[in-house]
Amino acid sequence: MSEKSESAQGAIASSATPGDNSGRRGTFRAVLYPHRSLGPKGFLVLMLAIGGVSFVTGMVFLMKGAWPVFGFFGLDVALVYAAFRLNYRSGRLYETVELTPQALTITRVHPSGHQESFGFNPYWVRVRLAEGPQGRTDLRLASHGQEFAFARFLTDEERRDLSLSLSGALAEVRVALP
Repeated sequence: MSEKSESAQGAIASSATPGDNSGRRGTFRAVLYPHRSLGPKGFLVLMLAIGGVSFVTGMVFLMKGAWPVFGFFGLDVALVYAAFRLNYRSGRLYETVELTPQALTITRVHPSGHQESFGFNPYWVRVRLAEGPQGRTDLRLASHGQEFAFARFLTDEERRDLSLSLSGALAEVRVALP
């Protein structure tokens, strides 16, 4: 079974194999990544519009003798560009959740390419979804008195869906354990 869902904040691409003849009973894999609503083409259009408006307005001020204003309009365009580039860079963060009968592994890949892996025993780990004020959620894995937060960039509804899917997959793996 394969599913993919997207929303305004993040996205989950997951696949689960409840049982097949290859001995991979109860495997689950999800790739979690932040959603960026403005694609490269939209970014180009936006920057051209901002740059065009700033240039025309700056030229009006330049012709009236207020030449420093022209430079500030250019600075505004450069700051908007830099802010979007930083936002896109942070969008390269993603996490993979992999469940096999032997281990539950969360791998976090930072925008710099640095990877962190966290492993849990599927028999002992529990999925905890904390509901906060105004429906805010916090998704964590708990094992042996320790908690690990993940999927922070997903929406509250996506964290609820992931919690249900991962809890179900963990239950299937536990049933399959000897």
